[in-house]
Amino acid sequence: MTDEPEDFAILPPPERTEPCKLYLISVQDVGGRFSDRLKAALGAGQVAAFQLRVKDMSEHDLALLAEPLQRICADHGTAFIVNDSMQLAKRIGADGVHLGQSDGDVREARALLGPAAQIGRTCHDSRHLAMEAGEAGADYVAFGAFYPTTTKPSNYRPHPSILSWWSALFEIPCVAIGGITPDNARPLIDAGADFVAVCQAVWGASDPGVPVRRFEELSAATLADQPL
Repeated sequence: MTDEPEDFAILPPPERTEPCKLYLISVQDVGGRFSDRLKAALGAGQVAAFQLRVKDMSEHDLALLAEPLQRICADHGTAFIVNDSMQLAKRIGADGVHLGQSDGDVREARALLGPAAQIGRTCHDSRHLAMEAGEAGADYVAFGAFYPTTTKPSNYRPHPSILSWWSALFEIPCVAIGGITPDNARPLIDAGADFVAVCQAVWGASDPGVPVRRFEELSAATLADQPL
């Protein structure tokens, strides 16, 4: 679903100087043994960010669940991002917040969280929304869903060339999201994604460290322009 012509397809992505980074999104149930699984994932390879995405829970209860996860992320040098709620991000001292299109204003989040906060914005398949987010001061923009996903079903299906267009024209990083696995991520990385955001590809594995290592190997091979 898109209302914008793909006249940006002719723009090649800029030469990659850094590997694409992994951005993990939580499952809904982050209690129980999830802390152990998070440790296993973060210990297996470089994970740039972890987003706490839990719906239909009070801020108080979610803050309690966030505490051990936030500590694990800090121990591994992984940014801890809160989904949707800038108020929760402020309360727990998170590294940042990811805002959907209906979750508040980027400028409001910046005023609340300060200049060091990492603020991301969902932009679906829209160049217009992405440029608005950049002008408002977002630290990254997220495009997707590129593939079918059960984590957050979406009718938006951007073409990977939107990543090339963005990367060629803007310095703000872009995140590719939606049904991404180690088997289908290569076209998105080749197109210019600075981050790939994943959920089920990691948490659906019996050992979450295995797909994390596969993503890291894929990113390294892409940077070196060598076939796996």
